[in-house]
Amino acid sequence: MTVPLLDLQQQYRALKPELDAALIRVAESQVCVLGPEVEALERTLAAYCGTRFALGVSSGTDALLLALMALDVKQGDEVLVPTYSFFATAGAVARLGATPVFVDADPVTMNIHPHRVEAAISPRTKAIIPVHLFGQSADMQALMEIADRHGIPVVEDAAQAIGVEVPYRGAVRKVGSIGLMGCFSFYPTKNLGAFGDGGLLTTNNEALYHKLKQLRNHGMEPRYYHKFVGGNFRLDALQAAVLSVKFHHLEAWHAARRRNAALYDEAFVRSGLATPEGSAKACLGAAAGFPMCMQCATERLQRFDEHNTLLLPKAVYAASGAKNYHIYNQYTIRTPRRDELRAFLAERGVSTEIYYPVPFHRQECFAHLQANDEAFAVANCLAAHALSLPIYPELRPEQVEYVVQQIAAFFS
Repeated sequence: MTVPLLDLQQQYRALKPELDAALIRVAESQVCVLGPEVEALERTLAAYCGTRFALGVSSGTDALLLALMALDVKQGDEVLVPTYSFFATAGAVARLGATPVFVDADPVTMNIHPHRVEAAISPRTKAIIPVHLFGQSADMQALMEIADRHGIPVVEDAAQAIGVEVPYRGAVRKVGSIGLMGCFSFYPTKNLGAFGDGGLLTTNNEALYHKLKQLRNHGMEPRYYHKFVGGNFRLDALQAAVLSVKFHHLEAWHAARRRNAALYDEAFVRSGLATPEGSAKACLGAAAGFPMCMQCATERLQRFDEHNTLLLPKAVYAASGAKNYHIYNQYTIRTPRRDELRAFLAERGVSTEIYYPVPFHRQECFAHLQANDEAFAVANCLAAHALSLPIYPELRPEQVEYVVQQIAAFFS
């Protein structure tokens, strides 16, 4: 059996009449950049995310860059980022001449660890960027309390997490509506993916929204009058039209990914590779996942190494009343035999991916920051052990079963 990591052709075939009609509609209108298609998408996604404003932009990376430009982040400033994430999170900071300050991960959720965030704050800290990695929210309750105490704005990197819900101050909120701004990606591999690059910024701050809107188009308002030096961060109408079609299926795709994750969990338990409680909980402790002493976490991760345990992803907000507690943009397991397992699966037709093999503090381009490698024990462990399995909505139950069977064969 062949099991691809992602099969976008299946998704296209299912939506082909709608998508083709949307593309032809834009072609016939010849309104190709911004315009009514983008405005309609912005209204839809602002309502979906629970924010007053949404702004379509050219990519998730540009959403981060634009957010930091709006905060006037510049040389001499520091921005706190997780060291374990996709490169754009730190890259956007560095592009503005500011310094990304790396923070270790929570060992259960793999998201930025709030206690390490507070310890990293300095008088030069201009912003905090938590990443909602793999489709699960960071601990926004703890992070916002820290940010509010220090008067630091929070920019949510929700590139992998559109629609994710999290308990927050007695209610359930969607990511991107909690911090000062939220940044989303519509790269084709995302749960809501375009036919190329695209992104979104959300905010509840009206003055900030107008500034972002100007910066998106070279800082121009009115035409040919420039209050700011912005850039070309505009969203194409073709991408907006595609996203508007796909949006109506997004909740069903989220649900299908959760069903596939549950099938994986059940099959791994049945095979004896995980405990009924969930191996991440059993091996790393803390039923809810937050908070955890870093020394304790490191010791548990070392025991994980010694025992060759397989860790499953843990949805820490599953019992919170949130519907989209996890949207499984990735289903990421952990094993110290990761590279051997990946090669074994490839030989048997199962595609996998490593997100992410090199944390920021080990990247060559950040060597000048001289980060202390020992300060990032969890991220180093994740980089060495994490492996993402196929989880896309159209994945069939027999394919899930086959993947688990092959993993069980490897460990046997």
